Amino acid sequence: MQSASTQEYLDSMYGEVSMEQSFPKVKIIAVGKVKKPWLKEGIALYTKRLPEIEIIEIKDKGKEPEADQLHSLVKDQDRLVVMSERGNLKDSVQFAQWLGTEAFGTLVLFIGGPEGISDRLKKYPMLSLSAMTFPHEMARLMLTEQLYRAKTILQNGSYHK
Repeated sequence: MQSASTQEYLDSMYGEVSMEQSFPKVKIIAVGKVKKPWLKEGIALYTKRLPEIEIIEIKDKGKEPEADQLHSLVKDQDRLVVMSERGNLKDSVQFAQWLGTEAFGTLVLFIGGPEGISDRLKKYPMLSLSAMTFPHEMARLMLTEQLYRAKTILQNGSYHK
């Protein structure tokens, strides 16, 4: 249960925050494999807590082949959002609110490869974890943590303080 002071703080910072919102089905499509064991463990920890999440790894083949493979995995009813340091920045509460109010079937979050993303993908909404650039493996861990944090915010949990 969210404490009254935390709820009052959230309301003062973001307007009235409606808790207990639904959490969408999320598909993370990421280029490359996670190789570092500590990152694998962290990602596994959060994905275990988030049965709504599916992670699909695609091969690092360059920007255009990756865009082609991404498009083959996204269905018409899905909503594609590209992760990029140039994307829209949201704090954790704003991210949770966005997840809780967006109407879509499956939210597909794409993490590109080391070469960046194809120009064809720049037409889609972009979201940023930070203005800084992170290794793609680390971005995957940070994204799964933020998704878990967002879910706990929406469910009025105690993880986000």
